[in-house]
Amino acid sequence: MRILVTGGAGFIGSAVCRHLVQEGVERVVNVDKLTYAGNRQSLRAIENAPNHVFVQADICDDTALLDIMKAERIDAVMHLAAESHVDRSIDGPAAFVETNVVGTFRLLNATLAYWRELSSEAQEKFRFHHVSTDEVFGDLPFDSGIFTEETPYAPSSPYSASKAASDHFVRAWHETYGLPVVLSNCSNNYGPYHFPEKLIPLVILNALDEKELPVYGQGANVRDWLYVEDHARALALVVGKGEIGESYNIGGRAERTNLSVVETICDLLDERRPRDGGKSYRDLITFVTDRPGHDRRYAIDPSKIERDLGWHAQESFETGIARTIDWYLENEWWWGPLRAERYKGERLGHGHQKAKAG
Repeated sequence: MRILVTGGAGFIGSAVCRHLVQEGVERVVNVDKLTYAGNRQSLRAIENAPNHVFVQADICDDTALLDIMKAERIDAVMHLAAESHVDRSIDGPAAFVETNVVGTFRLLNATLAYWRELSSEAQEKFRFHHVSTDEVFGDLPFDSGIFTEETPYAPSSPYSASKAASDHFVRAWHETYGLPVVLSNCSNNYGPYHFPEKLIPLVILNALDEKELPVYGQGANVRDWLYVEDHARALALVVGKGEIGESYNIGGRAERTNLSVVETICDLLDERRPRDGGKSYRDLITFVTDRPGHDRRYAIDPSKIERDLGWHAQESFETGIARTIDWYLENEWWWGPLRAERYKGERLGHGHQKAKAG
């Protein structure tokens, strides 16, 4: 199979590319615009692999995407390119509409044009896999409910609204034009190569710098955590074996409060990189004003992908977070330049900026 991966230099996208290349997929065509969160250093392990090629391109450039698909004789598209940080979407939603909604629309148009020119046999085998998030389902009560594939959409943030819109466009291109699509919605990912604005890498790196560890509100918000390499394996199964028109929820069955996650990181760092004077990293925890529209809880029911495709998470939260911390301790070559040049750990998502038109 010859697979085009959009957003392949991002956190999840690079994990997918590394997995596909290492599994011996015939050709992995990695397309990324290289925004602030795209990093070719995340591809260092596969940069010289004969079955991997990197192309810098924007998913909003449908002409370029169509040319790439034709030149590379693509059999499947895995669409991961997206603006993904909720806090940034609060401060500047326009970029999320442009990339996640307009970009997906243009990619769908390019893919449809390409698919229509394929032979009937190739059309039958082709897949467009849209990778989305559990945040499209909105807010869950603390003590009941879990997201299934039938849960109605109720996005709360500009980010989740943009992803919900893109999900609907993908389904519409299937229902209206017959494009063979599969979709997946995942819970919160964590693991190696995670851009340091997100909670887990931010806490790890702030702790190593002995800076404050910011926790929104009282840290009671709950997320379901999924190790990124488990997610990559799941996505490969969905694009290869998923049923056309179906969606698959992918979660780690690992609900934790934000405060619990931060405390776990502190305790593991106390063992691995003790502070001077016997101090605990927990002493650095600082409760800060909650972000606007902060959903209380997300929780994914992955029963469908477990049952239908045979996927199961290999990492528990305990094993996955330990692996993640160890990776950050051993790979300052990757995150050091990012902290110095792109993101130093400042607070995002105050919601003070006005939404800009255009």
